[in-house]
Amino acid sequence: MKSDYDTTSEEAGPSQQEIGRWPLALFILHRCLAPYFARPEPYQRVLLYLQAVLSEIPRKNGWQIAEHAKQARPYGMQRLLSRAIWDDEGVRNEMRAFILQTLSHPSPVPLGAPSGTKPRIPFPVIVIDESGFPKRGTHSAGVKVQYCGATGQGENCQVGVFLTYVTDLGHALIDCALYVPADWCTDAARRQSAHLPETVRFQTKPELAQHLVQRALSASLPIRWVVADTVYGHNTDLRLWLEEQGFSSALAVPANEVVCVETAQGYRICEVASIERQRPGATLDWQRLSMSQGTKGERLFDWAIVPHVHRGIVDGCHFVVIRRCLDDPREIAYYLVVTAPGTSLHTIVLAIGARWWIEVDLENAKDLGLDHYEVRSYTRTLL
Repeated sequence: MKSDYDTTSEEAGPSQQEIGRWPLALFILHRCLAPYFARPEPYQRVLLYLQAVLSEIPRKNGWQIAEHAKQARPYGMQRLLSRAIWDDEGVRNEMRAFILQTLSHPSPVPLGAPSGTKPRIPFPVIVIDESGFPKRGTHSAGVKVQYCGATGQGENCQVGVFLTYVTDLGHALIDCALYVPADWCTDAARRQSAHLPETVRFQTKPELAQHLVQRALSASLPIRWVVADTVYGHNTDLRLWLEEQGFSSALAVPANEVVCVETAQGYRICEVASIERQRPGATLDWQRLSMSQGTKGERLFDWAIVPHVHRGIVDGCHFVVIRRCLDDPREIAYYLVVTAPGTSLHTIVLAIGARWWIEVDLENAKDLGLDHYEVRSYTRTLL
């Protein structure tokens, strides 16, 4: 029998009483946004916009949002997202503060608390991921034929880098940035037509991710772990920067990532996929652990951990963690982990499992119209 610490409880759906309180909560949130709007018309319209986004209309485009708001034409809603004067960065910061308040305990029980207190999963966790949004045409800011996760292949699309904030009370998207390909940044005509500010220069996705995490850090969000997939884990600069900030991190890396590990014959430099071959006679200590609760139950895998030689020593803080699929043992994932000495493999696995929630958040956001937006300008894309 597993303890509460060994599993992540399946999220319960909202009760009818909670659903009944949502309209009032939306009105309260809307009041908090008033300082960020220069004129009353867009401020009033944004409430209608939010009510439509939360409704069950099949597509959240300008026409259908306007119809839901009982407006004869979509131009007011389109103007809200394109030319109306309001502080979208201020609104983002207000939403982030609201999410932090909602997902924070008044008096959290720290990890390593005295015996008798319930052990906790290593929250809060920041999760980094990207998502693509297929588009027709060539005028939307940053649009290009590039890999699109929504379809799993090259598509004409926009790509955004996103952050999700995860605690044991829930999870939510807190920030995003549009990825602008290099050829867009050097094309003056396209920059002007898509209203790219002069300050926007080409940044890789890991660079955008670092900027987003820095923004969360500057807003005083408590952060214990940062997790991400191979797009970000393969970037040495991002890994080093996260370590400099004092975060624990578990970043996926490709099978050809080069590491240094300790063997009976001394230190060996190798690809992560060949670690086991570098340790003849010393089999990996596999442990079967649940990384989170999925839609079909516990997400069980076999896990192994190997010390990673860092700056010439084994310091008890740097590791390679290997995940093996139960159904197909050939399906293996690798993670570079930096954490405090004495951190258990199970704690690391639970941190890695938090990455699941950004998939849920992006799916939910798309259900609410994230991939229906019609904004071509750089300034409010992905709203």
